[in-house]
This record gives sequence, structure tokens and C-alpha cells, in this order.
Amino acid sequence: MAGIARLVRYARANRSQQQVYSPRGDMAMDSPTVLCIDDRPQALELRRAALESHGYCVKLASSSYAALKMLEETPAAAVLLEYKLEGMDAEAVACHIKQRFPNLPIILLSAYSEMPERILWLVDEYLMKSEVQDRLLPMVERATHPPRLVPRSSEPCLRRGAAA
Repeated sequence: MAGIARLVRYARANRSQQQVYSPRGDMAMDSPTVLCIDDRPQALELRRAALESHGYCVKLASSSYAALKMLEETPAAAVLLEYKLEGMDAEAVACHIKQRFPNLPIILLSAYSEMPERILWLVDEYLMKSEVQDRLLPMVERATHPPRLVPRSSEPCLRRGAAA
């Protein structure tokens, strides 16, 4: 826990240096936005510190209503969704997000080692909290920067047996 507290202090101290702003004064387009949904403010702040220290713009929501409203107003590159939410059903939140934003990656965070299969079908990644320190950033990186498919050659494809 001491390592996390150090990370939070570092991120807060360096927040202004790490965010990239456009000429209009808002976050630059090359800084992906990640929406974190959790009912615990301390958990939200820890995730914000960890992600902002790696150049991400982070939006926080402590309710499903706030999360869906933020997604309507501000585009996000990925969502971090806590499974156990007080007064919220994470499965319903994931379902609403996928219905409205089908291409938006959702990373589900949970302390449970086994999850109901129906929620795993709704999310793109599943991460146990015991693995957050090692796997969260690579997972967010994959979600916010998916690999591009590029053709192997710029030459047109020739059909097999076609005359040249």
C-alpha cells in the first residue's frame, strides 16, 4: 500500500507536467481518455493517479448515471468498471455501455477469481485486483491503442491463375 501512496503523491505533484494540452487549452487528442467507474472515491483517485502518471486523461464516475452521462458528453477510449458496486449492477452498466457504444472497450476489475460468464461476454478484458499493479497499464494500453491492420503490400492482389 505504501507504493500506491507514493504513486499518488508523485502523480499529483507532476499532474500539470504530464498532461498534454491543445492550443485551445483542452486535452490533446493524442492523450486517450479513460473513464473509471467505482463507488469508492479512494479507489477512483488511485486509478486516476496511476493512469495520469502515464499520460492518460482520466474521468471519474461514482454512479452508473454519472458514467453514462459522461460518455454521452465526452468520448472515451476505454472504461475501467469495478464489478462490486454499491447500489449499482456492474452487469447492467456494462450492458448499457455496450448497447450505446458497442466499440468502446470495457475492462472489468474484480477481487473475485471467478466471474459469471454473462458479464464476461459484455466486457473486453477482465482483471483481478491482485494483478492490477502489473497488468492494468498494459491492458489499458491495448484497449486505447488497438493494433492497426495494414496491408502487406501496396500492390493489388492477383487472383490465382489470372493472366498477367
